[in-house]
Amino acid sequence: MTFLNSLFGPGSGSSKTTMVAPEDALPGRSAPVLQAPRPHTVLGSSITGPWAPGTRVLYLAMGCFWGAEEIYWQVPGVVSTAVGYMGGTTPNPTYDEVCTARTGHTETALVAYDPEQVSEAELLKIFWERHDPTQGFRQGNDVGTQYRSAVYWTTPEQAEVAQETAKRYAEVLSAKGYDAITTEIAPAAEAGPFFYAEDYHQQYLSASKNPNGYRCHATTGVPFPDAA
Repeated sequence: MTFLNSLFGPGSGSSKTTMVAPEDALPGRSAPVLQAPRPHTVLGSSITGPWAPGTRVLYLAMGCFWGAEEIYWQVPGVVSTAVGYMGGTTPNPTYDEVCTARTGHTETALVAYDPEQVSEAELLKIFWERHDPTQGFRQGNDVGTQYRSAVYWTTPEQAEVAQETAKRYAEVLSAKGYDAITTEIAPAAEAGPFFYAEDYHQQYLSASKNPNGYRCHATTGVPFPDAA
């Protein structure tokens, strides 16, 4: 994997802010926790695919996945979204297991999109602006390795744009006095499978579920710089 900055140094002393060693991770299970995926509550599309030819998938972790998913299902050109667990060791973890910080996963939003309607640059501009990528193993009051920032890419175009936008945003954040970006940028193939979260987490903040539910957007308030 590649990292903009290493996340695996000493934590704050809490087990929730220290990455679990693979040999110490929970054993998990062979069966997925989401065994019968339903259609997207808002978009009506499949949350697991297959989608129309040309659809691309990008995996984004930016704190609590409820609010992250809600942000992206509202973006024109996004075909579907889902929430799950990625970047860890435990197979098919449950939410409760992820919350122990003993699976190694981060809460991740799957974003399936039509690149003819929305670009990687637009999706990543939203990503950088809608959370604080300098906080390491936390987002605001949410503390733990599951809340770390990550971009797991599936195409060379995504990889290039992720690295380029990270560099540009790091420069403007540094000028504002922020610490270095801690976002993990890695190929999805190396981050491991995307394990779909339980049904009640999918589109958690939709009108038919919990429209007044919890949203964590610990942003820097610093806009992404316009193209030169």
